[in-house]
Amino acid sequence: MVIVITGPTCVGKTKLSIELAKLLNGEIINADSTQVYRNMNIGTAKVTEEEKCGIPHHLFDICDVKENYTVYDYQKDARKWIDDITKRGKTPILVGGTGLYIKAALYDYSFTNEDQTYDYTNYTNDELYQELIKLDPNTNIHPNNRKRVERALTYIRNNGVSISSNANGNELLYDTIFIGLTTDRDNLYNRINKRVDVMMQQGLLEEAKYFFDLGIKSKAIMTPICYKELFAYFNNEISLDEALDLIRQRSRKYAKRQYTWFNHQLPVTWFDVDFNDFNNTIADVYEYIKKS
Repeated sequence: MVIVITGPTCVGKTKLSIELAKLLNGEIINADSTQVYRNMNIGTAKVTEEEKCGIPHHLFDICDVKENYTVYDYQKDARKWIDDITKRGKTPILVGGTGLYIKAALYDYSFTNEDQTYDYTNYTNDELYQELIKLDPNTNIHPNNRKRVERALTYIRNNGVSISSNANGNELLYDTIFIGLTTDRDNLYNRINKRVDVMMQQGLLEEAKYFFDLGIKSKAIMTPICYKELFAYFNNEISLDEALDLIRQRSRKYAKRQYTWFNHQLPVTWFDVDFNDFNNTIADVYEYIKKS
């Protein structure tokens, strides 16, 4: 049995995963594409050693930010850990909000080894999308979903066919329970806004400045929300307040896209989080798992 805990940012996935791991003799596998990278801690809301409570965590901090870790790499690594944890009689718990990582790990998705990488840094979103349209006129990817556009372009250039022609990926390979955490939109957006303030208090500005001073503009740094906005501030292109507002705005929009993706791609059972007493949420999810 594999347990998946997913949902947008700021809904308590990390806390729930650790409590369930205690109850189910589980080990946690990261399913967030940004948390595989070392030193990207505050900006990715990575679980701390204290929060882990001694529960084994896998696929966190496994790459340097200059490396290009692909969904193909994740699929191999996640399946290895699922099999290893299961063979030891424990419960694999995948936790994160990167839907494609979750689907790649658990379904019969086929990926090639993307040895050939491409630098899209100098392309605007529109220019990148126009490149994709030339190669795959039938793409249904949104022009502003830069990460997916880049992935689709790389796939075509490495394989000679579009990613949409990969018609498999509908068969679930493991006995899996999909848990999604949710809350109403106003509450979620309020929590996202507050998290940015908390991250600043924790040292987000210093973390971003560390990468900026090193001159690192790798895909790992420039794709997720947080660092690129602060880089613009360091370059005197926008004020700090404008950078933080961008982070909040883009995080809210990303959460909305996450909901849409999960609802269309995964058989998620959603649980409204009780933020006043999170133990109620833990109990509800645990009872659901026991009955499944």
